[in-house]
Amino acid sequence: MFRFGNPYAFYLLLIIPAIMLLFIWIRYLRNKNLSHLASKHLIPQLMPEVSIVRPNIKFVILNLALFFLIVGLARPQFGKKVKQVKRKGMEIVIAIDVSNSMNANDIQPSRLTRAKQSISQLIDKLNNDRIGLIVFAGEAYNQMPVTTDYVSAKMFLSNINTGMVPVQGTSLSAAIDMGILSFTGDEKMKKSLIIITDGESHEDEPIEKAKEAAAKGIHVFTIGVGSTQGVPIPDGRGFNSFKTDRDGNVVVTKLNEEILKELAMIGNGAYVRASSSNFGLNIILDEIEKMEKKEYEAKIYTDFDEQYRLFYFIALLLLIVDLVILEKKNKWLSGIKLFEIK
Repeated sequence: MFRFGNPYAFYLLLIIPAIMLLFIWIRYLRNKNLSHLASKHLIPQLMPEVSIVRPNIKFVILNLALFFLIVGLARPQFGKKVKQVKRKGMEIVIAIDVSNSMNANDIQPSRLTRAKQSISQLIDKLNNDRIGLIVFAGEAYNQMPVTTDYVSAKMFLSNINTGMVPVQGTSLSAAIDMGILSFTGDEKMKKSLIIITDGESHEDEPIEKAKEAAAKGIHVFTIGVGSTQGVPIPDGRGFNSFKTDRDGNVVVTKLNEEILKELAMIGNGAYVRASSSNFGLNIILDEIEKMEKKEYEAKIYTDFDEQYRLFYFIALLLLIVDLVILEKKNKWLSGIKLFEIK
């Protein structure tokens, strides 16, 4: 495992192009001043000891030394072994409705965007808890297995959109079924499934799946997103452009609270109605935090060895080389003419 202990040090690399521009400017001014004294072809005769190449070589070496010094400041580290550690937490799987109805903007900026913002804020509050992500519409897919890697969780979350599930509709049964499969087999761990949807189910019997989840010790929480009065669904073709049916009528999406309340009750969880100002995940997280957290084992890299000394040594070596190389020509070396024809 490789990492940098101080990655912000790489911002110092911006110094190198600044130094290069300064060097080019100084060389330009020098050549310009020399051109006023004599013609370009006479300068080597008037200044025989001055080298044109050596200053450039010294400049390259100096920049290399600076580069290795900055890499050293970033503190490269190698983790040489994996350690089993014990942590206390629980497993939380969030199932996100990505059907087209989630593009409705009765919750600003849209139902799905607001859901993603709220989930991101929830991830920031987690500590040692495992989190997984599911996306569903007419079918359900495991977007990310349960993990404590919160950085990856946010990355997967950012890629969620309403076009990622080919089968449209809202299958709550598929979401719950995938949720059951997404948890680990650790029976001691407390497990919570959070379903974020408008509840506009067009199929099957999600009640039976909620009973199955409860029987396995999974708490089912639901968040209702949208308006109960109904709003049109944007079609993405412009402002005030909405989806229509075959007869040309505007398609309206309504929040179905009743089914979501029933699922939460059967699943020993809670139902929350989302709004633009308070999405409801914090309320559910408070309920989840009341559950007893169980101890579990996790693998982490330990004993990270600092490798900065090697880079400091290379930088020092380059600086010594830079000092040894003089800008003027070496008289002894210039006297050696290997290819001179007598």
